[in-house]
Amino acid sequence: MGRKRSKSGEASAAAVPSPSKPEQQAKPSPKRAEKPAKVEKEPQQPIPEKEQEQEAEDEETEQALAEAAAHSASTGDGMDERYFSTEEFASLPLSEPTKKALSELGFKRMTKIQAQSIRPLLAGQDLLGAAKTGSGKTLSFLIPSVELLHKVKFTSRKGTGCIVISPTRELALQIYGVVREICKYHSQTHGIVMGGANRRAEAEKLIKGVNILISTPGRLLDHLQNTKGFVYHNLQILVIDEADRILSIGFEEEMRQIIKCIPKERQTMLFSATQTKKVEDLARLSIKDKPVYVGVEEEDSKATVSTLEQGYVVTPSEKRFLLLFTFLKKNLKKKVMVFFSSCSAVKFYGELLNYIDIPVLDIHGKQKQNKRTTTFFQFCNAKSGILLCTDVAARGLDIPAVDWIIQFDPPDDPREYIHRVGRTARGATGKGKALLMLLPDELMFLKYLKASKVALNEYEFPTSKIANVESQLMKLVEKVYYLHKSAKDAYRGYLLAYASHSLKNIFDVSRLDLQAVAKSFGLQVPPKVTLPVKTTGKTAKRQRGDDDSGGKRKFQRSGHAFSADNPYGKRDASDKRQFMH
Repeated sequence: MGRKRSKSGEASAAAVPSPSKPEQQAKPSPKRAEKPAKVEKEPQQPIPEKEQEQEAEDEETEQALAEAAAHSASTGDGMDERYFSTEEFASLPLSEPTKKALSELGFKRMTKIQAQSIRPLLAGQDLLGAAKTGSGKTLSFLIPSVELLHKVKFTSRKGTGCIVISPTRELALQIYGVVREICKYHSQTHGIVMGGANRRAEAEKLIKGVNILISTPGRLLDHLQNTKGFVYHNLQILVIDEADRILSIGFEEEMRQIIKCIPKERQTMLFSATQTKKVEDLARLSIKDKPVYVGVEEEDSKATVSTLEQGYVVTPSEKRFLLLFTFLKKNLKKKVMVFFSSCSAVKFYGELLNYIDIPVLDIHGKQKQNKRTTTFFQFCNAKSGILLCTDVAARGLDIPAVDWIIQFDPPDDPREYIHRVGRTARGATGKGKALLMLLPDELMFLKYLKASKVALNEYEFPTSKIANVESQLMKLVEKVYYLHKSAKDAYRGYLLAYASHSLKNIFDVSRLDLQAVAKSFGLQVPPKVTLPVKTTGKTAKRQRGDDDSGGKRKFQRSGHAFSADNPYGKRDASDKRQFMH
């Protein structure tokens, strides 16, 4: 971000050292330690420890940006063939720098959404696009944005000319990786601002001038309101990517404030996989003129690709982890993603599996950004490996060659299921497998999937082939303090997530056998858990949301009857199970 490089115009914020440079920079440090004798009379203040730590984190984040750029070069290879059109990029009136960059990246044919979007956007029209993940919409808005700034000779002295808003940090990083490649032979500067990164460093680079800015909503609003010297009054283009996702995770108010801050005279591009009422409201707020509507109609009657083998397995609570353990042990040479419903569950199972010599990576929302970023790209670039994650990694991200998607915890709705399994079987001939783990009481969820054009086969795992390590697991969790603490947190996180499920007629927390659930976390006795029974007003809206409206789901009473005296919840009169105290 900020200053231009001689050829590519790459901003200093994005200037990532090559693998050899960190070593070259590390050598002079001892020499610097010898110099203080020359300035002995001047007061020397050591760099605060926190700043040193922050600089180290920034270096890791910058390295991740380099990996993002390298990874972006292969994004076209994993594209689903059904999304391609017969038109080629060569038919577009593009500048030579853009043509050269596209040629080097190997992009020849346009996808359907690109063929429909790029020409009207090059003509300066506003656009509202309906496009699914993996359809090629990133280039649909980046190519016109770069071309329009190139056409008006937009320089860093004019500040920011294009802002792209992305729902998550990981998706923002991937978009930024593509920007770097497309702008390789352009003079426009580019950069990224996102939560978890060094805000002060971002501000310094914004002040120097960032022509194309990739951002997440919260951090962008922060800079718009508080960074003096951030020039955005010359803004030409606003891109809102994954608008439905941005709204569904609670950024509605931030988006309203952002739109109030930026110039009204601009071109707006809004893309969304689903058209909800909230998205329509945002479109009316952000797009003043009559926009061009584009969308890709699905010819396939199925919601998922035909090369994806999908199945489900029914297993009781106490056997869930044992089944997962057995499966992962047999697929160590595969590339596997395992989805959980809470950050604490990802953390616990990651610690547990690594402790018992099943190497896994993990990514969740409570990690520091540099950790999330480096882990994500480490998994992207690996040929095999296991990634435990929450839904932060489920949508909009391009992860190549995933063999298996395991949904250890069921998704909140069929759309979330589709986004999760969309990480595998990518490309025209890409193959992949998906496994959904369900409790016996959760089988009704299959009807919801079927109604959404998702059909699953039942898989059976003979009990005799499931590793019988339950007693060893419990002894281990009891013995190792940090595992025991993490297990209790994960247990609570699981129940909180289960109680907040939107399909309460299927996922009813009051029907859970909590003794069995505790066993799946290696706990002999279920920890006491207090779940929110009721709430009102704004608090309820913040806690729950309605996916169909694009905002947070409406809060409902769970009826679980948990209390300090009754950690096992409500039981029917016919329930004869006995629980240990």
